[in-house]
Amino acid sequence: MGRSKGWAAERTGRAPMLSPGRPQINQRPAKRAFWQCIAEGLQSEDAARACGVSQPLGTRWFREAGGMPPMTLAPPSGRYLSFPEREEVALLRAQQCGVREIARRLGRSPSTISRELRRNAATRGGTLQYRATVAQWKAERAAQRPKLAKLAQNNRLQAYVQERLAGAVADGSGKRIAGPNVPWKGRRHGRRADRRWGNSWSPEQISRRLPLDFPEDASMRVSHEAIYQALYVQGRGALRRELAACLRTGRALRVPRARTRQRGKQFITPELMISERPPEVSDRAVPGHWEGDLIIGLNSSAIGTLVERTTRFTMLLHLPPMVGHAAGARVKNGPALAGHGAEAVREAIAEKIATLPDHLGKSLTWDQGAEMAQHAQLRIETGLAIYFCDPRSPWQRGSNENTNGLLRQYFPKGTDMNRYGESELDAVAATLNGRPRKTLGWRTPAEALEDLLFEPVATTP
Repeated sequence: MGRSKGWAAERTGRAPMLSPGRPQINQRPAKRAFWQCIAEGLQSEDAARACGVSQPLGTRWFREAGGMPPMTLAPPSGRYLSFPEREEVALLRAQQCGVREIARRLGRSPSTISRELRRNAATRGGTLQYRATVAQWKAERAAQRPKLAKLAQNNRLQAYVQERLAGAVADGSGKRIAGPNVPWKGRRHGRRADRRWGNSWSPEQISRRLPLDFPEDASMRVSHEAIYQALYVQGRGALRRELAACLRTGRALRVPRARTRQRGKQFITPELMISERPPEVSDRAVPGHWEGDLIIGLNSSAIGTLVERTTRFTMLLHLPPMVGHAAGARVKNGPALAGHGAEAVREAIAEKIATLPDHLGKSLTWDQGAEMAQHAQLRIETGLAIYFCDPRSPWQRGSNENTNGLLRQYFPKGTDMNRYGESELDAVAATLNGRPRKTLGWRTPAEALEDLLFEPVATTP
């Protein structure tokens, strides 16, 4: 004989709760540890592994939250029963301990224990049985206080935000221009060649403009953080997530600040940074210290540039495509075949440095490009001390950047660098080295280097 309808609500004093399935183990401490790892800059998979949950679950947490830590993960105040306390209640209850005995052992009020045993008991089996996992799940569900987002409540405000964020681009006559068709796949930017066209106001611009457009209407106010959450957090119900493609970054998820600070290359260690470079390199008094970079052209073509800091002497690196480039499907995690991968750049630099005397090959300063991933082997082969500039600091290679600007006269942007062979690059380099330079007292870099090549070497008697 089954139970009458509504018996569980009558016995527990709580309305029926729809179950999402098997009650999960208390995840609040694990989620708190997960987001702490995310704040420290770990990837989702690494953070999940560090806090003891599966990697797919960590990725799901990160995506469901839009890359933003939920506000509901604040540390417990102690006012309510914790999961360990509920486990203790379940054990004592199984030992036939009374309500007051359980309350005395836990240091809680008897009414708290009585209410816990009644409200959060499991009812699926037709009887009231207390299980810690079910009780924790019910307590968390009952503690939720969902609040409708302001953008979801105010249709006028939502339309204003959406129009400034993703409204269509129009010409002078008001005719709308659709722009490229970029389907939303939940990824940053969509296809590399296309970006979705829209008004593309930033959330801060929208938020700051509202008081100017509606000075008397207090309901037309929203913070830029609320707009970001409406775009990134699932379930906010205000703005569609695909509208994030209209942001300047085009990110489908937020990126924690600590993760952006760790964008440096893994092959770069602190002792290789430019701050550790000897002072003699900075004052340009001692020759043999070089600066290098790549000039990128059309179809992923490139040439390398090496500039000696004292004489401004320039050498160009020929970087032709490697065998197999643009032939069939690319091998995943295979070598870079465009010609300016780490292996090709290392071999080109070693070949050029080998043509110089030993006293003119002391150090090389490069930016943090992945093409220098094999710098350790390059140092072994050539004896060059390799140093790397700080991120986004091109002025730390001033001579090289200036020379790259001069080379753009011969290789403007959009040039296919693969059109030119090594002899042609050497001819352009010789042309630059034959120009008189003001910083050299109107001597040419070739003349300055020639003086160093034939400089007498001091000997001890």
